[in-house]
Amino acid sequence: MSAPPWRIEIAEEVPSSQTLVAARAEAGEAAGLALLARRQSAGRGREGRAWRSPAGNLHLSVLLRPAVPARALPQLALLAAVALHEAARPRAPVRLKWPNDLMLGEAKVAGILAEAALDAAGGVRHLVLGVGVNLATAPPLPDRATAALGAEPPERFAWRFLSCLGAWLDRHAAEGFAPVRAAWMAAGPARGAPLALRRGDRRIEGRYQGLAEDGALRLELDGRVLELHAGELEGN
Repeated sequence: MSAPPWRIEIAEEVPSSQTLVAARAEAGEAAGLALLARRQSAGRGREGRAWRSPAGNLHLSVLLRPAVPARALPQLALLAAVALHEAARPRAPVRLKWPNDLMLGEAKVAGILAEAALDAAGGVRHLVLGVGVNLATAPPLPDRATAALGAEPPERFAWRFLSCLGAWLDRHAAEGFAPVRAAWMAAGPARGAPLALRRGDRRIEGRYQGLAEDGALRLELDGRVLELHAGELEGN
């Protein structure tokens, strides 16, 4: 899909920008809506985690309507991560953690929650990208270190992110996933780095071998390479 025209709406406080944008998508809102909340009272992260949302940080949900099958959604989440890295890179030497967390050293500074609605044929009705970035403050998390990029008006960062996202959507439409994959790997772990992935009760330890052509995480263990499409990396 090519980039839609962006339009930012700003709300002083909402329960969850993600929930509100999803509801508007179901009501027929056009692609390109970006709802920026100054504060959230019930922000959400991946796997149902609470996301603390104080004023001064970025809490943004973006509506897309990509004409793609459901199997392409992980690639769009990785594309969004590449855009977020590009937007944050002028502020700090950040790197990417699979699939779409942004790290400063060993501390998390940002993450993306990608939520989609599908049609009966397995196509995507809409995709909402929830982007949370620690700008002014780094709220603590119980299971990992956090850091902040440094104070900046959230709307300025939002426009920079949307500009990067639009450029990558246009490039993806013209060239496919290959340049996204290459950009993600350039910003991700060093090849051969030890990683541990948790999938339910199973823990898989191996060495990072890049991304597969569909965006799956490649881990080498016991002389073979696994391609993993879901799970959560442990640690930072």
